[in-house]
Amino acid sequence: MKKAFFLDRDGVLNVEIGYLHEAEKTVLLPTVAEAVKLIHAAGFMALVVTNQSGVAKKMYPVENIMEVNARLQRLLMAYGPDALIDGWYFCPHDPEITGECDCRKPKPGMILQAAADFDIDRGSSFMIGDRIHDLHAGINGGCAGACLVTTGFSEESNAKHRQAALADGFPVAPDLISAVKLLLNAG
Repeated sequence: MKKAFFLDRDGVLNVEIGYLHEAEKTVLLPTVAEAVKLIHAAGFMALVVTNQSGVAKKMYPVENIMEVNARLQRLLMAYGPDALIDGWYFCPHDPEITGECDCRKPKPGMILQAAADFDIDRGSSFMIGDRIHDLHAGINGGCAGACLVTTGFSEESNAKHRQAALADGFPVAPDLISAVKLLLNAG
């Protein structure tokens, strides 16, 4: 079986701007390519699991998510093929509009689907996100651990999620590369 790092997208891989759906506004965060290379060098896959409720809210079509993901891959490709994401999963639902689903984080549906698709040993895998629900999705999905990064939306939002993560016993890192190193050393 394989092992993976499950990564949230917005605020972890790219600058969080709120409902990112325009590929040309996609900006890769510093250290992301280096972090993905480290993930691969350590024998893990890099898989994105992201909530995208803007689809349910009719703010943008599914195609826009694919365009943003493709732009991220192109930006990462500039650092070489070992910096590429191995798989992309998204939840297009919003419970107030579409009702409950099994894929919207903190539920583990995307992690479970990715694990089935790629034969992932979830107990040897990790989750990294910028919000507390990302971390709970990882634990709910059977991951060995999860880490919060503080590269998310705003200082106030980061502080709120940081407090919640620490209260729940999750480690906190300043960026993706630091989170990857922390989880690799803990595992």
